[in-house]
Formats: sequence, C-alpha cells, structure tokens
Amino acid sequence: MSIFGSIRDAIFGGPATASPASPAASGASDAKPAANASGAAPAAGGKVDVTAMLDGLKKKQSESLDWRRSIVDLMKLLKLDSSLKARKELAAELGYKGDTGDSATMNVWLHKQVMTKLAEHGGVVPDELKN
Repeated sequence: MSIFGSIRDAIFGGPATASPASPAASGASDAKPAANASGAAPAAGGKVDVTAMLDGLKKKQSESLDWRRSIVDLMKLLKLDSSLKARKELAAELGYKGDTGDSATMNVWLHKQVMTKLAEHGGVVPDELKN
C-alpha cells in the first residue's frame, strides 16, 4: 500500500475514493454514516472532519504532537513510519519536484499536499491547512 494510502486509511477507516458514493446511490438513504477508525462520526454530508478526528487522537497521546504543522507529527499521531526515508517515499508518491535533501522545505510541502489530498478524498480540511 502507498504511504498516502496508509495515511488516508488511518483517518477514514478504510479505502476512500475521490468521489464518495451518495447515500441514495448506495441504497442507504436513511442510514446514519458510520464512524471512522477513531470512532469520530463523519461531518455533514458523510465527509470525515479531519481536524476533529486528528484532534481526538491527539488528546489520547501523552506525547505533544503538532500535527497541524508537522508531517512528522501527523505521521507519528497515526502510528506510521515518519522516518526521512518514508517521507522521501511519500514525496515521490505525491510528485514532489524539489530537493529531497532539503527536508524542511519538503516537509512543509508534504504536509500541505497531504491535507489537500485528504480533502480531495472526502475529508473536511480547513483551507489554512491546505495552502
């Protein structure tokens, strides 16, 4: 599985799609949306509120993790490999064209890309985390 796929699945509780099926299309028009892996119910429209989900996970951690600004902390919060090697693989997967030797610049780019991709896959992500 891809590294982004692991991030996505940790947040959404399983494989997500860019165009989630509407309740009517799935035949579950009266069904309540299922909770994601963290136990958080999806936001309005069946979309996962990414910040609420991650903040909920953060409250359960003893380590202070700044997932809103750090790709390393985001990956640690999700219990994923946050090593430089893993981040370089994620950068390649997401199409990073910069110098992977400049990890600070790469990390900032990765965080914004991951937040943008989560939004594209049905997550509710504030604009300030994507831009």
